[in-house]
Amino acid sequence: MKPYPLGMTPELALAWAELGIPIELLQSRHLTLFAEATELIDVAESDDGRIWQLIPAAAAAWQKMQRAAWQDGVDLQIASAYRASTRQVALIQRKLTAGVLIDDVLQVLAPPGCSEHHTGRAVDIFTPGGPVVTEEFEYMPAFTWLNSHAAEFGFSLSFPRNNRYGYVYEPWHWCWEEKNSLK
Repeated sequence: MKPYPLGMTPELALAWAELGIPIELLQSRHLTLFAEATELIDVAESDDGRIWQLIPAAAAAWQKMQRAAWQDGVDLQIASAYRASTRQVALIQRKLTAGVLIDDVLQVLAPPGCSEHHTGRAVDIFTPGGPVVTEEFEYMPAFTWLNSHAAEFGFSLSFPRNNRYGYVYEPWHWCWEEKNSLK
């Protein structure tokens, strides 16, 4: 039996095997296995009652960025934030059950353990009345504002066009890194 890659737990390896995700994908797509966030705080509630959570430092940065955008007339809202690895498995399984091939699924969803959402530092952003988690978000004033200001708060666009990870372009997906924060 081959040893697991660094950070790959037996449970994660089993989930990958059950979903049909080859372990070699880690290296071929330059993916990272992320530790699951353990300390989370509530930062927003969706219209359907879902609670969005981030780690405390990312939450503080998000709230500062959201206020700054609001002062500039831009309403940033969260479409998704922390997501457990088990939730990632369920999302992938739902697509597979619907007949989507695993290679196609893995262009729009990270393998369990590889999603920045697991870290509690990633947010999917939308503006009320605008597109939600679609490429058209790039035409919104919010995207223009994020491109100009997100780095001031430690956020960066994770998956630009033709990214090395093999994911589709996600103009809505921004991740916070403490070292990137300027405020």
